[in-house]
Amino acid sequence: MLVLLINIVAFLVAILLLVTIHEFGHFWVARRLGVKVLRFSVGFGRALYTWRRRGDDTEYVIAALPLGGYVKMVDEREDDVDPADLPYAFNTQPVWKRSLIAVAGPAANFLLAILLYWGLLMAGESGLRPQVGAVTPASVAAEAALAPGDVIQSVDGQPVATWGQFWRVLLSASLGGDDVDVVVVTADGDRALRSLPADELSRLGAGQNLLSQLGVERYTPPIPPVIAEVVSGQPADTAGLQPGDRIVAMDGVAVTGWMDFVEAVQANPGNALALRVLRNGSERLLQLTPRAVARDDGSQVGRIGAGPEVPGDLFADLAVTVRYGPVDAFVEALRRVGDLSVMTLRLVGRMLVGTASVENLSGPIGIADAAGKTASFGIEPYLQFLALLSVSLGLLNLLPIPVLDGGQLLYFAFEAVRGRPLSEEVQAYGQRLGILLIVCLMTLAFYVDIARIFG
Repeated sequence: MLVLLINIVAFLVAILLLVTIHEFGHFWVARRLGVKVLRFSVGFGRALYTWRRRGDDTEYVIAALPLGGYVKMVDEREDDVDPADLPYAFNTQPVWKRSLIAVAGPAANFLLAILLYWGLLMAGESGLRPQVGAVTPASVAAEAALAPGDVIQSVDGQPVATWGQFWRVLLSASLGGDDVDVVVVTADGDRALRSLPADELSRLGAGQNLLSQLGVERYTPPIPPVIAEVVSGQPADTAGLQPGDRIVAMDGVAVTGWMDFVEAVQANPGNALALRVLRNGSERLLQLTPRAVARDDGSQVGRIGAGPEVPGDLFADLAVTVRYGPVDAFVEALRRVGDLSVMTLRLVGRMLVGTASVENLSGPIGIADAAGKTASFGIEPYLQFLALLSVSLGLLNLLPIPVLDGGQLLYFAFEAVRGRPLSEEVQAYGQRLGILLIVCLMTLAFYVDIARIFG
């Protein structure tokens, strides 16, 4: 219940902030260009709170449904307009002014992302050293000679300092259609070049699981085989395991790390295992029978319902903080927003032609889950999430779909070429088509979210 509440609150904060910034972009530019704004609403539906500033004709509203917002300008296409207000109506403005007002919303989202990254990079962006822990045999990474112990230095000439940065830069480079060069420092201290072939990368599903499909895992220091939690009613509880127990041996084989224990449990679904554990300075013998759980491929894996005790300083030697000066941070923020934009557009293009999975889409459920997870990790991951989501919102609104800002820009482009606006009938058809496309997109995103939840 607490996780659900965190997800909802983090999601609403994100949506309200990003939509408010987006609408403020439209509002600010409209006012500067002499267009009269009647209402600036955060949220939809019934007004909960309304106010006006002295000498300001705009009505500011906080509405009941906090899932969006809008700016209502004087416009003959929507209401009757007082003749005195006609010079200030949106529809009477030249194309260049209307275009600037339309593009101002997405521009505000990009600006927010730049400012968030700028602040984060000046404050110091934390992460883990990009050190390879394991490489899957016969994988793309193995064929490229990536090996355990390799520390990633750069991808396609771009330096990387953290594992998260490695994933982000590699994902962007992999969508470019060319071979990707990765410079590493090997476990022996030698500098080496590894090349990931473009044809192999093109067959991988771009997205969060790119690295696992590539066949490479982040290095994780060994976790001691000490029990921290036991789920009531599960095999570990039934066998008598308790928090604080250290697994010494299983079926006579010494256990030196938690993953040794996990692998043995997973490989023995339904089989009785003899455990030797150390508890309060003395050894005890227990019998553990892992519960058999079916995998998607029909095979079975053992589960016992227990978690490890992870030392607080486990990742201390891998921790990295990347900090830039004000100028370098701003340049890096610009580059990062640009890279994210190009990467997103390439990914959308691949989904449209069927070379990338629609599983890369996220709807409200997926966004809420990501918002909650990043918020639970701390302020830095949450701000990074907001920056990413702000870029996505800006790009989404620039798509040439009627009802979006990009659709309005498309109309204005036709008007500039033709010398007159498209007929109201044509625009109305376009609006209906745009609504249909958005509904289809949201339905698909909801389906992907639900399918992801249920595996």
